[in-house]
Amino acid sequence: MKILCNEKSQVLAAKTAKCTGLELAATEFRKFPDNELYIKTGKTDDETILISSFNDSDSFIQTLLMIDACEDSEVTLVIPYMGYARQDKKFNDGEAISARAIARALSNGVKKVYTINNHEKDNLKHFRVPAEDLTLAPYIGKYIDSLGLDDPLILAPDAGAADFAADVARGLNFDCDHLQKTRHSGTEVTMQPKELDANGRCVVIVDDIISTGGTLATASGMLKAQGATSVHAACVHGVFASGGYARLNAGGLSSVASSDTIESASSVITAAECIKNAIFKN
Repeated sequence: MKILCNEKSQVLAAKTAKCTGLELAATEFRKFPDNELYIKTGKTDDETILISSFNDSDSFIQTLLMIDACEDSEVTLVIPYMGYARQDKKFNDGEAISARAIARALSNGVKKVYTINNHEKDNLKHFRVPAEDLTLAPYIGKYIDSLGLDDPLILAPDAGAADFAADVARGLNFDCDHLQKTRHSGTEVTMQPKELDANGRCVVIVDDIISTGGTLATASGMLKAQGATSVHAACVHGVFASGGYARLNAGGLSSVASSDTIESASSVITAAECIKNAIFKN
């Protein structure tokens, strides 16, 4: 069994290889003058673990090419971050269901698929092979615990993320709540914890994905105005689109952490152990 990866998941694949003791096979990535992609994998074994995040078209095509290059191997595909997953239904006539199209394309040539905190769990049904969604919630909880914060309050940014926040807090005796918006006028909206008081607390806002960071930056200012001693953010997928990371720092957050499902300087939480446990659980 060997590990392969596309260009977007090199660091995570190396960490997974280290913690599993498996070899990370080298792969050559190039572009032709017309911008077509070329890949060449090293020698594969009978079984291959392909770790491939894709948040753009090139990394998705790389993943397809790598699956094809492993045609003589039994491939388990690990998708730490599955791009196009948020278009999970037709919002307007004529639209493609991109999550379905991506899942169907990736089902050819693999025996099983793992995703990590897929934004919509129903996306798994579109794969034509067994598919399972893993969660990094416990690992985010361990990271928060390592910060040594005094009596932290774990907050979801909205009710939809409340279950994820509860999973983060579970087993660590952290208080948990979610932010509730109150509209006072057409333009004035405030956010505060639904049940618990942020006054005098270290607050950690957690979510599966941070996109632009606008809501979190606004929430940070409001929580500080409500007496929070510090506000932190932690997520699985740090997209940080449209200057999102800078926006969060400008918003006064004490720290911003993400995992290496999307590799960046904020990737202080690794999915390697989670992937290892999934691969070897049987």
